Amino acid sequence: MTDSSTPGPSGSGSPTDRSWWGWGTVDQALSDAECTALGKLIPGAADTPLPVPDVPALALPKVRVRPPSALAPLMSSAPRDRASHTYGKAYRDVLRALAGDVSAAPDQVVRPRTEQHVIDVLDWAAEADVAVVPYGAGSSVVGGVEYRADARHGVVSLDLSALDQVLEIDRVSRAARIQAGALGPDLEAQLRPYGLTLRHFPQSFEFSTLGGWLATRAGGHYATLFTHIDDLVESLRVVTPVGINESLRLPGSGAGPSPDRLFLGSEGTLGVITEAWMRLQERPRHKASATVVFDDFHAAVEAVRAVSQSGLHPANCRLLDPGEAALAGVAQDGESVLVLGVESAHAPVDARLTELLALARDHGGTPMSGGPDGGDTAARTWRSAFLRMPYLRDALARMSVVTETFETACTWDRAPELYETVRGRLTEVVREVTGAVGTVNCRFTHVYADGPAPYFTVIAPGRRGAEVAMWDEIKSAAMDLLHDLGATVTHHHAVGRDHRPGYDRQRPEPFALALGAAKRALDPAGILNPGVLIDPTAPAFNDSKPAAFSDPTTVG
Repeated sequence: MTDSSTPGPSGSGSPTDRSWWGWGTVDQALSDAECTALGKLIPGAADTPLPVPDVPALALPKVRVRPPSALAPLMSSAPRDRASHTYGKAYRDVLRALAGDVSAAPDQVVRPRTEQHVIDVLDWAAEADVAVVPYGAGSSVVGGVEYRADARHGVVSLDLSALDQVLEIDRVSRAARIQAGALGPDLEAQLRPYGLTLRHFPQSFEFSTLGGWLATRAGGHYATLFTHIDDLVESLRVVTPVGINESLRLPGSGAGPSPDRLFLGSEGTLGVITEAWMRLQERPRHKASATVVFDDFHAAVEAVRAVSQSGLHPANCRLLDPGEAALAGVAQDGESVLVLGVESAHAPVDARLTELLALARDHGGTPMSGGPDGGDTAARTWRSAFLRMPYLRDALARMSVVTETFETACTWDRAPELYETVRGRLTEVVREVTGAVGTVNCRFTHVYADGPAPYFTVIAPGRRGAEVAMWDEIKSAAMDLLHDLGATVTHHHAVGRDHRPGYDRQRPEPFALALGAAKRALDPAGILNPGVLIDPTAPAFNDSKPAAFSDPTTVG
């Protein structure tokens, strides 16, 4: 399968090409005039948008490594390939790309077409002391695909986009064997003729891959029950520098620690996920949705807790606080808004939606609209805003507005304090850092019987040239707050490099020791995504063979 959105080696391309510097496709990005108009809505924003650099004008670092002849047909050092594989799509990535800073660009981009190619690349890289950064579709927002680690002879970006096929479907067990490079839309298109779906729809669905979802433990479409990609995994096949790890296809097992769990969330630092057997579902035929407004946010939180503990398992259960509801265009008068959705492949869902609405009413909620799919205008408005938001973020970034998100999860008993403390304290931090009054909004993206996953949005005017430093200071304060409040540093954005300080504090020390041991055992040369999850020491060499850790007791 050909990925028509993959940019070619030149600096030019069709309007539907992926943007090398920002989110999504070139044709969907806001124009200079639209950026300027949007910036006028933020007091203190810049008057004109930052220009988008042309790829040929970028000062890319010199290529340090050349591929061996056997791998040369798979590799590219073309400027557009290198530039587009330098960063992910976080706010700080977008700003550095707009500044023309591509100093972290890989030397080569390699696109394996078979699993054997992946093996060959890892073998060569270990011998040549070349770092390998696995790359799905580059939508990381936590520095997961950016090389920032120890000095190596070179670095290659391992782009798995050519491994994009559904290889096998077990209709009886309702599962499929899928290659890791399959983009969300391509994956679903291959399942559709069978009446099946993975039904995992993160916001990055169009621009992310199955392997990326697995490596980062991505959160998807379902706000309850099957919230993470973990819940849909039957088995994994992973290429490590010391061999292939393939787990048995099983509905469940009590045979010791799970071999899949070791690699889920490993972010390319322990091995390269090449295939997975994934649990599928019948495509839903019955859907209904509704939105409910609340005058009091904390009453809305109690309603969502009741919903999450009811066993009704709505597919959608997004709670927007007043600021977030206004930003999405679904409320303007200080209300909080709850977006509910239910679906089924087998039976009508109207009765279930009625039960959910009754719970919301019991806590002071007032339904705005609702009914069969397509009948809820507010829900459609929210969904449209949700999908468009990354493009608006990029436009505001061009106007030197500090605008980014972070997410977490906590237990229900801590949720009210977390919401008030984070919003209150971070509003103060934003004022201290930017000198302006910004906004800190919140929504719940996923909810569990024991707690929610709050997702915060920060918007404030920045100072041209200092935007990245400003956000880094705000984000650092946010991570400190989450740690102090006993919340996780990330619910579904992954760790990458940006969340490392918070992750290091969150994980237990014995687990850090075990993770370090796993890294040394599976990646003895330390070539895989160095700096993610744990810190390798400088490579030591013995008989010209690189070793990842000079001190076997050292862990991050």
